[in-house]
Amino acid sequence: MYQTPKAHNTTSVFVFGSNMFFTVQKQGLFQHMNSFLFYKTENVSLPKSIFLLYLQTQGELPKQAADRHLQRFWGASGDFWQNLWTKLFVMFEGHDATLFYLGTMLLPTLAFWGSNGLLLLVDTTGKPSFIARYRIQVDKNSPVDPAKLSHAVRNVIFNQVFISMPMVVAVYYLMSLRGNPCGPELPTFHWALMELAMFSILEEIMFYYSHRLFHSPSLYKHFHKQHHEWTAPIGIVSIYAHPLEHVISNMLPVVLGPVILGSHLSTTSMWYCLAFISTTISHCGYHLPFLPSPEFHDFHHLKFNQCFGVFGVLDRLHGTDTKFRQTKQYERHTLLTSLTPLNESVPDTPKKGQ
Repeated sequence: MYQTPKAHNTTSVFVFGSNMFFTVQKQGLFQHMNSFLFYKTENVSLPKSIFLLYLQTQGELPKQAADRHLQRFWGASGDFWQNLWTKLFVMFEGHDATLFYLGTMLLPTLAFWGSNGLLLLVDTTGKPSFIARYRIQVDKNSPVDPAKLSHAVRNVIFNQVFISMPMVVAVYYLMSLRGNPCGPELPTFHWALMELAMFSILEEIMFYYSHRLFHSPSLYKHFHKQHHEWTAPIGIVSIYAHPLEHVISNMLPVVLGPVILGSHLSTTSMWYCLAFISTTISHCGYHLPFLPSPEFHDFHHLKFNQCFGVFGVLDRLHGTDTKFRQTKQYERHTLLTSLTPLNESVPDTPKKGQ
């Protein structure tokens, strides 16, 4: 029976990966990482993943027992989602391209501008003030420079309309060569989750190496320098880039996975939305409670030659996170589970008497 993942849980699972990678190592639990990753992709949600990791550290992980205890975390009935999809499929019968574009253009665009609209409110007004407390670079963008922001918004809209949309049209025709991406039957829950895991791996590889390529002196000054105008990034800057960089580093690492696997529209749309939300959080400049940590990529904008990847795995492999791991930002690179901002609980300068 097909079951659909809850978007917020899935986002937490896949985006939370880099946080867990660092947190687990810092806690001396790195030996459990391989098992954690296996169960993370097999059993879905963030609550499941955390509970499984806990059981592993306690030496209590027979898979059958874990499954029995974790059934409560499963989502809604697969029949509900299949019936909902069937209604959409019938409604758009004969108009598969329209349905595909709604799922891969409209929904991700709404996810991007919805999340960034809230962030821009804080960036431009400083309100609500309780969110502004979580700013990573406390002395920057308070408020954001209006002229600089206006220029970034125009570039982002250009990239979305004249770069992203034509690429999604091309994606539809490429995927149609493999079959109908808008088929009547939804993928199984486990296969959709496995695809998301494979998309994440491909994105990490492609983004890391293309990003490092754009940092080479011959390419940086012509292309990537534009993105690094923001040493203290904000959410909308996530796709503020030269058009060539937008194609190679922003779009291709995201769109190629579904093309290669011949994925269903439901999985592709979910992945695009997750990618937009993930990169928005990475650039947002606020380390908010219960959201993935943006410290890793924020440090890249601050220091330029560290932290090139998405999850940090290839940075660890290539040693491009060594300086980061010696900083206070690294100590703060974890899931914030309290309402106290990390720049207060982990200050740059220890308080007197500490």
